[in-house]
Amino acid sequence: MGTVANRPTMVLLLPGQGAQHPRMATGLYGTEPVFTGAMDEVFALVDTEAAGEGERLRADWLSERPAVHLDHVSRSQPLLFAVDHALGRLVRSWGARPDALLGHSIGELAGAVLSGVFTLADATRLVLDRVRLLADAPPGGMLAVAATPRELAPFLVGDVVVGAVNAPRQTVLAGPDPALELVHKDLEAQDFTCRRLPSHSAFHSPALAPAVAGSEAAVAALATAAPTIALHSCYTARPLSEEDVADPLYWARQPVAPVLFWSALDALLSEGDAVLVEAGPGQGLAQLARRHPSVRAGDSAVVPLLPARPGPPERDRAAVRAARESLASYGLIGEPIGEPSR
Repeated sequence: MGTVANRPTMVLLLPGQGAQHPRMATGLYGTEPVFTGAMDEVFALVDTEAAGEGERLRADWLSERPAVHLDHVSRSQPLLFAVDHALGRLVRSWGARPDALLGHSIGELAGAVLSGVFTLADATRLVLDRVRLLADAPPGGMLAVAATPRELAPFLVGDVVVGAVNAPRQTVLAGPDPALELVHKDLEAQDFTCRRLPSHSAFHSPALAPAVAGSEAAVAALATAAPTIALHSCYTARPLSEEDVADPLYWARQPVAPVLFWSALDALLSEGDAVLVEAGPGQGLAQLARRHPSVRAGDSAVVPLLPARPGPPERDRAAVRAARESLASYGLIGEPIGEPSR
C-alpha cells in the first residue's frame, strides 16, 4: 500500500446525487460535536441567503416525512453537500490527514471546501445558485444500467445521454422525461438490468444546459485558492491545478458534464495504493471501489463511514465508531488537528 510519512495514503470519496435518503447521517447530529457544528454552519449560511430556508432544510433533513422530498434538487443538492463536508470535517478532527479527495458530482464541491479551494460560505452560495437555476428545469432523471456505454449507444434517443461511467459495467444514463422512460422500457425489453436513481432532474446531461447557461458569472465572483489537498476531478479524471479551479466555466458546467468516476479512481490508484474512505451517505462509492483491481488484490482498502442502508440512529454511530477503529488500525489516526484556514 502506498505510504505518506510512514503511513498509508488516504483518500476521501465524497458521493453525489443519488446517494441521498431520508435522515441520512442524522444519527450523528447532536452526538458528534464536529459533525453537528459543520451541519449547523451550512444551515446558518443558507439562512443568510434566504431567511428561514436553512431551518426548513434542517427540518426536512431530520424528518421521516419531509415537507419537500429529498430527491428534489432543492433538498438533495444542499444536503448532500452539507453531509459530505461535515463528515470530512469529522474525519479530520480525528487527526486523520487525507492525501487526496475524489468527489462524485456535488461531492466535488464538498471536496473543494475541504481542500481550501472555496470557503464554506462561497461554496454554499454556489450550491444555492445551482438549485435556483435547476429548480425549474424540465423534469427528467437518471437511470443506472449494468452495461458499457458502447452497448447502450444504440438505445440513446431523445436527448438521453451517458451521464456517468461509474465502473466498467456500471453506466448511468440521463435525460428528460418521457424520453428517459422510453429508453428504460426498451432496455428492459432487451433484458438489461436497470434502476432509476433518486433524482427529479437530468443531471449530467445537455437537458440542463439552458438552465445553467451563463452561470459562470456567479462563479467568477467567488475567490478561489490552490488546493491544499490533491483534488481529483470526476470530470477530467486528473488532479485539479490552480488554473483549473480558477476557471469559472469548470464549475459552472458540472451539472451538464458527464461524471467519469471510474476513470478518475483508476488514475488516482495508478499513482499508488490507498485506503479509500467514503465520507457520505450509503456505500455506493465504496461498492464501486471494491471492484477495482487494486482493492480486489488487497493492495488498497475501502472504509465506509456510514451504513449501506438507512436505519436507526444507533447504526450511524456504530458505523462511525467502526470506521474510526479501522482507520486507527491502518495508522491513519493521529493528533487532532484544527479546522481548515479557509
